[in-house]
Amino acid sequence: MVDFRFDIIAEYSHFFLMGTLLTIGLSLAGIFFGTILGLFIALGKLVENKLVSFFFTCYIGFFRGTPLLVQILIIYFGVVPYFMGQSNGIAAGILALSLNASAYIAETVRAGIQSIHKGQTEASRSLGMTHVQAMRYIILPQAIRRILPPLGNEFISLIKDSSLVSTIATPELMYWAQAMNAQYYRVWESYVTTAVIYLLLTVSTSYFLSRFERRLSVK
Repeated sequence: MVDFRFDIIAEYSHFFLMGTLLTIGLSLAGIFFGTILGLFIALGKLVENKLVSFFFTCYIGFFRGTPLLVQILIIYFGVVPYFMGQSNGIAAGILALSLNASAYIAETVRAGIQSIHKGQTEASRSLGMTHVQAMRYIILPQAIRRILPPLGNEFISLIKDSSLVSTIATPELMYWAQAMNAQYYRVWESYVTTAVIYLLLTVSTSYFLSRFERRLSVK
């Protein structure tokens, strides 16, 4: 029978709370900046200029084709010190999560835009709208409804992927689980507690996203 020590969990409870809040903050920042950048990349990939489109295709290919952990390490040890003079775990974590998420979101947005019948774009242009106006007022509002479910899935994945930021000493949830394990050599208490917290975060997020999607579909 496993000797599960709840006193250790109680001792680290405030650390787990701080780590959970930082995990949520990293995930929200990653999905926010990732969505903005992903929309820009998706539109860039859809332009008719093949040279411009190729650049955005390479961007998506790099961030989808290389491990997130490698991206985090490159940004932490190379990119952030180059611009800030020294490494910063939180800044590197947000940047890495945002750039990685933007590649996946870009493909989701692109698929959503291309799923709208071309006849709607042609009808918009026949009414005197520019391409930008047609995209803003006609295409994107319809595409957003279709991309919300995969976008929600990306946010849930981002919550779990944020655990990799612990490798650069960012004090999020997994960081404190490793700290507890290093201090007490107690695997069950540290990692089971962390798993439960991640499960609560992902399940609650999935619940609220599904409710939001149902309300949106009614309108």
